[in-house]
This record gives sequence, structure tokens and C-alpha cells, in this order.
Amino acid sequence: MALSIGIVGLPNVGKSSLFTALTKKTGFAANYPFATIEPNVGLVPVPDKRLEALAKLDHAKKIVPATVEFVDIAGLVEGASHGEGLGNKFLANIRDTDAICEVVRFFSDPNVEHVSKKVDPEADVDTIKTELILADIATIEKALPRLEKDAKRYGKDRALLFETAKKVHEGLLEEHRALSLDLSDEEKDVIRELCLLTMKPILYIANVDEDRLNDELPEIDGQKPVPICSKTEAELAELDPEDAEMFLEEMGMTESGLVRLIQAAYRLLGLQSYFTSGEVEARAWTIPVGAKAPQAAGVIHSDFERGFIKAETASFEDYIALGGEKGCREAGKLRQEGKDYVVQDGDVMHFKFNV
Repeated sequence: MALSIGIVGLPNVGKSSLFTALTKKTGFAANYPFATIEPNVGLVPVPDKRLEALAKLDHAKKIVPATVEFVDIAGLVEGASHGEGLGNKFLANIRDTDAICEVVRFFSDPNVEHVSKKVDPEADVDTIKTELILADIATIEKALPRLEKDAKRYGKDRALLFETAKKVHEGLLEEHRALSLDLSDEEKDVIRELCLLTMKPILYIANVDEDRLNDELPEIDGQKPVPICSKTEAELAELDPEDAEMFLEEMGMTESGLVRLIQAAYRLLGLQSYFTSGEVEARAWTIPVGAKAPQAAGVIHSDFERGFIKAETASFEDYIALGGEKGCREAGKLRQEGKDYVVQDGDVMHFKFNV
């Protein structure tokens, strides 16, 4: 399954233009609210030069990168939690994503009207934060009577959800995101049933003017935003890889906004990649940081995890330096790892299993 990120923002912050550029997919961008009526979805390969190096070394017939699913969701306005704008339709579309990526307007373009008549990143962030909190308050208040009955009828497990819901409700009323509350792992696990919007990790994109791409930007909601210029990304999307690299050099940049965004999303969600490589294909797989070998195998197929025996593993650096699997084996760098092995970012792996 691809990592799914919902791209949100107030109208006219450049959200749909950015989505179009990042996914190289023609969307409908217009200078008025709600140009995106239905959520557009685009699958984007995760750029990783290590994968290309593996494919070249092993003469792989194809390269299969990891992917990120971007969902462009219609612009949010103040009052959405009460049905303003596209209201609950917008909020429902966010519920299906793994994380929220909020595009915040930093650019100054007099031809693109701001919904609040002025460019004010902090106010924009507060507006969306408030709407998500209000939506979660409504969700919990609707669920509490049912959860109380379940707690009395079914005992301990349902009682934990009821008590956690009340705790989160209190935090929301104090204008705290659910994710920022001091919840135990058990509480976090049970509250997922309610699909709260403010339990989702959030990262911020600062949509800046081209000449501010390398500027130090102020923090938003306690975190550094990822600076991206949607116009620059649109130009990059039209270039082949070599020309795009030259264009980035001329801009004084080493990475595109897409790469920076995906890296930020992986860090936010605690994700990393490992590889499988051979003549058939070189492929990247996305797993949580800290995942053990059987869990990593299960990303390929559940049978791999169920019947896991061992993993033959080499670091990416050793694999490339020693000329692949054969060279690693001869040099003693192809390790036999068992069920307790914690997979490292960039590991090249081959699994042995039996079902």
C-alpha cells in the first residue's frame, strides 16, 4: 500500500497547482475557491538514486520504486466543520489519508486573491487547526453516548475507549490536537476507532516566491515548513531528469520540492526503505523505522512473514562496493539475520520462508 497524504489548505494558496506539479497530472487550477470539487489522486514514485544504482549493478529488467499517494482535497474555509464551503465532504476525504500536508501561502501575487484578503500564514494555519478540532469535537460528542453504553455492556476494553474519548474531548475543548495529548500507547490504539482528524500527523508546505526558496522561514505550529515554489515545481515537471538537475543547480538547489516533501513525510511518519534486487527487478519497499525482518518480509507478502526463516542481508554501501550479492557473500558481508533483526534504511534483503 502506498503512503497516502492529503494535501489541504485554504482556497487560493496554490494547493492544486502544487498537486499538479508534484504528480505531473493535469488538474483544474483556477483563481477562485473550490476549483477542486472531487479529490484528485496521484501516485508519485519516491525518488531514490540508490534504486537506480542497484538496477544498474544487477542488470534489472525493471525498476519499481516505492510510491506516495497524494490526494488533492478541495479548499477548506472557516466554518467547514459546520458545513461551510464543501464542509463535511472535505473533512471526510481527509479521514482516509495517513497524514495531512497543509499548504500555507507565503507567496505574494496580487493577481491571486487571498480568501481573507491578506497573506497571513499563522492565521491560515489557525483557521484549519480550529476546523479540524471542531470536527473532532463533533465526532466524539456524537460517539460518547454509544461508547458509554458499550463500556457498561462489554467491560474493560470498551471502558478504556470511553475514558480515552472523554480525555481527548477535554483536550480538544482546550484547543489541543488529539495527537499532542499525553496518551498511553493503549489509549492511542483504541482511539483510532474514531478516526479523529487531529490524530493524524501534519506537516506544512510553505508555498513561497521563487526568490525565497533558500530563505530561512519561521516555524509554523512548532515545526519548520518545507519551502516549495509551485511555479518552480511546474517547470521542473516539464523537464527530463538531466535538464531538471541543471535547472536545480542554477537555482542553487540540490533537490526538488517533491524530494524534500517526501523526505519530510517519511521523517514525520517514521518510515524508511529497504531493497530487493536481481535480474528481474530492483524494488524499494517502505517500512516503519524499527521494523524487524519478519515485518519487513510481510510487506512483500503475508506468507513471507508467516513462514519467515531468515533474511540474507547486506547494507546498500557494501552491496554496491562489492559488486552485488556474490561479492558480499565472498567478502563475508552477506549476513544471515533472524527474527529479531531490526532492518536498517537501505538494507538489500533476500528472504527465506516456508509455509
